[in-house]
Amino acid sequence: MRTRLPVPLPSRAPRGYSVVGLLVFVAAVAALAIFPQFVKKPYVLHMGVLLFLAVIQGQAWNVVGGYAGQYSVGHAAYFGVGAYVTMMLLEVNKIAPWWGVWAAMAASVLLSLVIGSITFRLRGPYFVLASISVAEIIRLATLYFKDLTRGAEGFLLGEIPTMNLLGNEILFIGKRPFYFVGLGLAVVAVAVNWVVQHSKLGYYFQAIREDQDAAHSLGINLSFYKNVALSISAALTALAGGFYAMFVKFIDPNTVFGLDVSVQIVLLCIIGGIGTIIGPVIGAVVLVPLSEILRNPKGLVQVGVLPPDSGFVTFVERYLSNAHLLVYGILVVLVILFAPEGVLGVIRRAATRWGRRPQDVPPAAAKA
Repeated sequence: MRTRLPVPLPSRAPRGYSVVGLLVFVAAVAALAIFPQFVKKPYVLHMGVLLFLAVIQGQAWNVVGGYAGQYSVGHAAYFGVGAYVTMMLLEVNKIAPWWGVWAAMAASVLLSLVIGSITFRLRGPYFVLASISVAEIIRLATLYFKDLTRGAEGFLLGEIPTMNLLGNEILFIGKRPFYFVGLGLAVVAVAVNWVVQHSKLGYYFQAIREDQDAAHSLGINLSFYKNVALSISAALTALAGGFYAMFVKFIDPNTVFGLDVSVQIVLLCIIGGIGTIIGPVIGAVVLVPLSEILRNPKGLVQVGVLPPDSGFVTFVERYLSNAHLLVYGILVVLVILFAPEGVLGVIRRAATRWGRRPQDVPPAAAKA
């Protein structure tokens, strides 16, 4: 009599799913959620909001640049559209930002489809050049059409209406409400990247990034999937722009459409690690504190890290107050020369060497 062996059920978990990774992520989000209970200084929460904003921006660019391999240096266009549409709907039409941001995301997606439908049919650096040109054209148009956009004067937000969430009224006063909103949006951006990375859509993106001709020979519609990647990226970037406008309460063309905004978004991924979920987070952790220290070194005095008469504060204010772009450039050169996979690649190599046992080292390497 033949005994039938039990057949294992197929795993329903997505490919690449890690229980440990999920638990670490949930624990990190929970720790960040209770962090404001132990912090009394507004500057610390201010840094947290900027950190979450940078994470959203980096995760947004990572979809099209990291997974699909289409490098955009004009994401300020989507960021600015998100900021302006959200702000104008609130100031002019009295539409709450949590509704207006959906219109901002739709406008950015339409803009991305116009740009992508033209440039993605071509090979070469046309998309990079077009992305820079479009951002600059929109910035100049915003300055020119003063009746609609108020030109260089920009928009100054009076107040944000009270939000009623499940019977609870939320007043957007101080840093704390923006901290929690920023944390929630950052979690959404990370979740979108996770879904993209572990879905068939993400595999199509990565196939296009590795070899476009091979991907095309397998039946992947290059133009269509590049546009899909850019649309997702544009929507998330517009979400970040709307959040930025509500947090800062002032926008003008140079602050949201400037080339430095696009460069900073790209650097978040290059320095942290392109094509990974954790890379843009690491990039934000590196760049945001560095940028804030260079712009406002007295913040370290406010949180008690340095004494009021610190020579470091005086040195930064005198010589490095406007040098954050110079420091960014030096960082990029160092990363390209010594860590092409970003800070995440350095951490992974260090962890591999640390975990390697002496008997695992090949004899030839040991003799060398």
